[in-house]
Amino acid sequence: MVGNCVVGFFVLVIQMVEPLKIGILYSTTGPYGSMGRDARDGAEFAIAEYASRASRPIEPVFFDPHADMGAYLDGGRQLLRSGCRHIVGTITSAARKEVIPLVEKHDGLLWYMCPYEGFEANENVIYIGGCPNQHLIPLFEYLIPRYGARPYLVGANYVWGWEMNRLARELVTNAGGEVLGERYLPLEETAVERIAADIELRRPSFVLNNLIGPSSYAFLEAMAALGTRDPAFAPENCPVVSCDLMECELEDISTGCATGQLCAASYFDSLDTGENRDFKAQVALWQGSERQISSVFASAYTAVSLCIRAIVAAGSDEPQKVRQQLSGGNWPTLFGALTIDRATNHAALPFHLGRINRGNGFDIITSRPALAADPYLTARGTQMPSRLRVVS
Repeated sequence: MVGNCVVGFFVLVIQMVEPLKIGILYSTTGPYGSMGRDARDGAEFAIAEYASRASRPIEPVFFDPHADMGAYLDGGRQLLRSGCRHIVGTITSAARKEVIPLVEKHDGLLWYMCPYEGFEANENVIYIGGCPNQHLIPLFEYLIPRYGARPYLVGANYVWGWEMNRLARELVTNAGGEVLGERYLPLEETAVERIAADIELRRPSFVLNNLIGPSSYAFLEAMAALGTRDPAFAPENCPVVSCDLMECELEDISTGCATGQLCAASYFDSLDTGENRDFKAQVALWQGSERQISSVFASAYTAVSLCIRAIVAAGSDEPQKVRQQLSGGNWPTLFGALTIDRATNHAALPFHLGRINRGNGFDIITSRPALAADPYLTARGTQMPSRLRVVS
């Protein structure tokens, strides 16, 4: 009888444990819907993985803004008021900047996991995505010695496109080169013929593509057609390079039109490590089929997994305690032993450069070990006024 009472007591205690609420804020439709769907999948996998072996229940609270900027505010407000002190999400920088004031007001933490343009560090944001010294600068250090310092810049007409192209101009100037052209398009604009014609006229060394979604896909298709007409614009001669193109998007591009183009990222599905092979096998078991893992899937998974582990280690979901826990050690992840800088809340991340293959994946052609984030480019060797450091 006493034994039964003890068992009943512990069952009651377990039932009374408050679930840990984590907000998931991604758009699964609209111009960047394929990235949002993959990010949500990555977040769900991290939660499922933890739930299979944990005593404290996790309650994910999902909100889909459907790429409506006003809905991000509504969604962030709902998640925070529902008890989510941690929100993993947003794809674009515009959405991130909309949500940050709400997170600050409610003293929460936003876990942002996409590559972005830098020049930001907020105590209420954990940055798992790379900033320019982790993607754009090493990308240009690879490209300029091989293709020349006369690029053409295209970008989405918002902060990501503006800032990435601004930094690219400075890098090119510091290398003694010249930007031959610069054009911008709204997120869903697909009329790219004039840009392709201007590129054909100006004949740049390479093209930096900071477009997003359908604009980017249409542009890659136009460049493929140009390369077919004139071999000088084939990928091996004048590559189109990106810091924001991922495996989950390649199916949205006409067959073969992206093959041979280059992209910088901190993760690719083809990464040949034991940890990545094991991870892909676990994802296949979870979903029931093999799939290519995009960097946005891997980053969302890492953000949620890291969030949960830090909360458990801190014994609290109080943001200040979680931040302190995060900056106190190395965290095993798909990106290697990940560290979070105490001053900027940014992760140190590796650099990989991938070439798109015919199987709609990336062949990794060069890599660097984890680079400490320098969001304001203040560290020695990454300051924008100094001459670009060119390495092979």
